Formats: sequence, C-alpha cells, structure tokens
Amino acid sequence: MLTSIIRSPMAGHGLALVAGMLFPLAFAPFDLWIIGIVSLMVLVFTLDIDNGGWTVLRYYLFSIGMYGVGASWIFVSINTYGGASGLLAGMLVALFVTLYSLTGLFAAGLHLLIDKRLRIAVFPAVWVLLEWFRSWFLTGFPWLFAGYGHLETPLAGFAPVTGVLGLSFICVLTAVLLYSTGLRLLREDRNAGTLFGKLAGSRWAGVGIVIVIWCAGLLMARIEWAIPFRENVQVSVVQGNIGQHTKWSQSMIHPILNTYLTLTNEEWGREIIVWPEASITLFRESAGSILRALDKRGKESGATLVLGIPDRDEADQFLNTAVSIGEGDGSYIKRRLVPFGEYVPMEDLLRGLITFFDLPMSHNQAGPWDQIPMLAGTLKLSLSICYEVVYAELVRKTVDRPDLFITISNDTWFGHSIGPEQHLQMAAMRALENGRWMIRATNNGITALIDHQGKVQARLSSFEPGVLRGSVSIMKGVTPYHQIGHWPVLVLSFLMIGIGTFWRKKSR
Repeated sequence: MLTSIIRSPMAGHGLALVAGMLFPLAFAPFDLWIIGIVSLMVLVFTLDIDNGGWTVLRYYLFSIGMYGVGASWIFVSINTYGGASGLLAGMLVALFVTLYSLTGLFAAGLHLLIDKRLRIAVFPAVWVLLEWFRSWFLTGFPWLFAGYGHLETPLAGFAPVTGVLGLSFICVLTAVLLYSTGLRLLREDRNAGTLFGKLAGSRWAGVGIVIVIWCAGLLMARIEWAIPFRENVQVSVVQGNIGQHTKWSQSMIHPILNTYLTLTNEEWGREIIVWPEASITLFRESAGSILRALDKRGKESGATLVLGIPDRDEADQFLNTAVSIGEGDGSYIKRRLVPFGEYVPMEDLLRGLITFFDLPMSHNQAGPWDQIPMLAGTLKLSLSICYEVVYAELVRKTVDRPDLFITISNDTWFGHSIGPEQHLQMAAMRALENGRWMIRATNNGITALIDHQGKVQARLSSFEPGVLRGSVSIMKGVTPYHQIGHWPVLVLSFLMIGIGTFWRKKSR
C-alpha cells in the first residue's frame, strides 16, 4: 500500500506539497516541533522512489508549500504597507514563492547524484546544503531552517557547538531514522532502513540512535561554554509603536521624537538604553542638535543610548545606521539589505509599479563589511539591524568575542502576521549559538531580553508603546560555534555527498 502511494503521481506529489505546508508549524508562534519531524518524514517517504523527474517535482512542491505558508507575512508587507491591492499583493507573493522555491532544485540535483541505495541515508546532508545554499544565493533568504524549530527541545544543547545548521542536520537525521525504522517494522521492504540499522541487525536500531542523540543534547546543554563576568547590567529598551503609514511623514518627525523622549525620561541613569531601528526619522546630518542633546544627557546620567537613525554618504546614498552616544561611542551601518525593502532589484522596471517599490528608505546602500565595534562604556557591542540577525555567520563574525548582542528592528512591516515571532526565534538562536545575551529593540514588537541560552527572559506586548526594564549579564568565554562557525557540519555534509556520488560511480 505504501509503495502504491509514492508511485502514484497525484498522491505522492500531493503529499510532498502538504508536507511542505505543515513544515512551518514547527516554528514560532506554533512551536509544534514534532510536526516538523513528521513533515520531513513524509518528504523522505515521497522521495523514496527511483524516478528522477518526480524527485525534482517533489522537492519543488515541498518548497512551495513551505514558503507559501511560512513566508505568508510578505503579503502583509506588500498589501498593508506597500500600497498594493489584495489581488496584486497575492500575485506578487505567489510569484516570489514559485520562483524562490526553485532553489529546491539544488537539493534535487544533489539527491540524484547519490547512489539510489544511499539517498535516504544521505538526505540530512542534502537538506543542510540546501539551507546553506539558501543562506547566500541571491543575497540569501535564511528563513524556515529546520534547526530553529528545536530551540526549546533537547537538540538545543548542540547549538553552541554546531550552530543552527547542525541542529537542522540532527533534526533531519532524526526524521530519516524514524522513517527507516517505521518502514522496517511495517515490512513493506525487508531491506529498508539506514546503514546503521542494517549493521546493527535490529529493526529498532534507528530509534535507539535517535534516543542516544537526543540524550546527548540534554548533556550538551549542561556544558557552560560561557560564564557570567558581570551580572545585573541595568538596561531599558524603548518601544515607540509608531505607525508605519505615518512614520516617514515630515509632520511626524517631532511627535515621534517626543514619544521616545517621553518614554525615556525616567530611564536616564540605566547603564544601557536602546531605541529601535530608525527611531529618529531625520537624516543624521540634520539631527546634530538632537544627538548632541541626547549625548549630553547620557553623559550626565552615566547612560549609553543606542539608537537607529538614517544617514547619507558622500554620494547621497541612504545608509541604515545605528549610533551609540552618551557613555557609548561609535556607529554601525547595516551591511545586509532587504531586497525590495531597502533596495530594489531590477530598479528601472519596478520603480513606480507600487508604492512599496518607491518608499524613501528603499534606496539604501550597504555598509562596509569590517566596521569598528560600537561601545557601551567599555563593553563591546555586536549590533545587527533588523533582517541581519537571521544570518548566523554574519552575526558570528560582526565582532570577535563581543560583550553583548543588540539587534534593533522595525517589525511593523509584518503587522499581526507570524513574521515577528519567527524573527524573534531566530534572534534567540543567535544568542544561544554565541553564548551572549541579546537586547532586541523593535518599533512595535517583539521587544525582548534574551539570555545566553536563547531563553526570552522578558518581552513587551506588541502594538503598544512601552519600556522594557531588566538586567543582562556580560559573559566570559566563547562557544565552539563562535570560534569556527558552520564549517564542521558543512564539511561533513559535502563528505557524505561525495561518498554517495563515488559509491554510485563505483557500482556502475
């Protein structure tokens, strides 16, 4: 019966699509991580065939389902804030999903290179290389990586060593082992199962390996890669809740500034105060008197104020910038820009099509790769602006051995969608990977304090102005991931692909 399902075009293709649609339920705000594993098991089931064309199509259909559901927040950005009608926004989202899902063909190509007897066993490596590919292809869209669904499971103990790609590898390996075990138990194919199961000579070997791996994750979580060096650093994070429709209006410059000044009035004297991305809506060159006044107030009260402000370079190109004033020092220019949001690919064709493609801040220029770390007193800050925090390697390399992570964002673009929760989850993974506390300041949510173990210790309600007061710890020591990054899991994955390809050639 099982064989007849995957050999049926309609049933097999439909299962791949549905599995992709279910996959995002593993992530915030749903956090049904078990559904993510089941979804991957179903995908493996649909790929357990010897038909190259169907294999390619099923990778593609899974990707369409995954992005169609998991990246649905793009519709809100284009429709609610981009000035596009519901029909046009839906068409643009559908175009994005159908085109970007073509990246799944990269995995399909790797899959077909491997000897058919090893394809399921090597599938975790194929999946990891697909996520890696998606992290940089066309500037990258590193969203919905399998590992993010395990921030709260025993597998999280591996994150400081392997990074999110390592968690993805183990998650997919779990799905493969459980699928293999189930197939052996059903006796649909007496030769089914991974090499591990065959060598062990036991139908339950796959489950045993899964139990060992997950228990190892629990033990890994007990290792203290970084320990507190300074505790109870008092911080205040300000959430202005400024409406996106009016944020860049000239008439709103001073009301917005007054909102932040009023909310901050009782916070002077805290060691670190953080305002979100573009909290001042004047260009830096025009905001000199404001910044000088804030700098003076910070110095008098012994506080560092970190805030976002737009800037321009000598060529009059826009820069998305953060500055540290008062007891702090330095500035940071955003390096990884959001396609269509901060710059427009194929600009000559798309400018003027809809309001979304002609917003003032869609003309940004990326900052230099190497920048001097910002300071809060003597503390080295690793700062990321909005979308940058989803790039694991970018965050890891921004500052060597930082004292504290700060990310500022404007998630208003996502509205009431699942986007802000997904964004917060990825920020929490960066804190866990690198063993550092993170301060997350957003315009309207989700503003939060995240500890070095990736746990959200405090957060503000969304769509309300407010101040999040709390304390953070400065950690000493670094995680293995912070030192070497994703290279070990990538090397392992390439090695597995290489062995699978060599085995295929040898068997000819």
